[in-house]
Amino acid sequence: MSNQDEQQQRQREAGSTAASRLRVLVVDDEQPLAELVASYLEREGFDVFLAGDGERAVELARELDPVVIVLDLMLPVLDGIEACRRIREFSNAYIVMLTAKAEEADKIVGLSTGADDYITKPFSPPELVARIRAMLRRPRTGGTAGKRQIGALEIDSAAREVSVGGQPVELTKLEFDLLDVLAAEPRVVFSRRQLLERVWGPDWFGDDHLVDVHLANVRRKLGDDAAAARYIRTVRGVGYRIGTG
Repeated sequence: MSNQDEQQQRQREAGSTAASRLRVLVVDDEQPLAELVASYLEREGFDVFLAGDGERAVELARELDPVVIVLDLMLPVLDGIEACRRIREFSNAYIVMLTAKAEEADKIVGLSTGADDYITKPFSPPELVARIRAMLRRPRTGGTAGKRQIGALEIDSAAREVSVGGQPVELTKLEFDLLDVLAAEPRVVFSRRQLLERVWGPDWFGDDHLVDVHLANVRRKLGDDAAAARYIRTVRGVGYRIGTG
């Protein structure tokens, strides 16, 4: 039995104590790094599980239903991009992508497949823990409860559901929160920094570029033609607002 399997067996045997803790899945084929990250997270009170390849990550994400997944980009069997894409088919967990590559394109691809954030190796485990804590402190919705209609777009804040022309649209937690913030105040133009504070929280220290990538994902899912910008409109040099004509 591998060290990872032994750790997971101990956690399953922990019973009710473990059941009351938030689950985090750490996926990295560099076992010393994965175990180091796990040790920091366990000190913070998380119930941590490990996977060494992308296929196992998908299996455990389905089995364990973790609240956060720390997912390396470069993995054997199934890479992090494809693993993230498959996990997003059934899970709304927060996903932090780990990458040893500094190229902007790799970060954008990771976010476009459903990751919420990225952190580049080498990184500080305490910084990763801080980012996870910040994610879990996010308000679950940025606006007020109720239904809003914007053309064919309908947003139900209470049910956290979105549809276009009556057809449901699947958004991640973060994507929904961004859309909900914009829809709560039609015609108000939000800067990237304001959206970060509303959705990620005032103590967020990540990249402003996250807003652009996630809103691009929302536009794509809504079938929002960039030229027409029916729903999410870019106000050049300022930020974004909801499209109301």
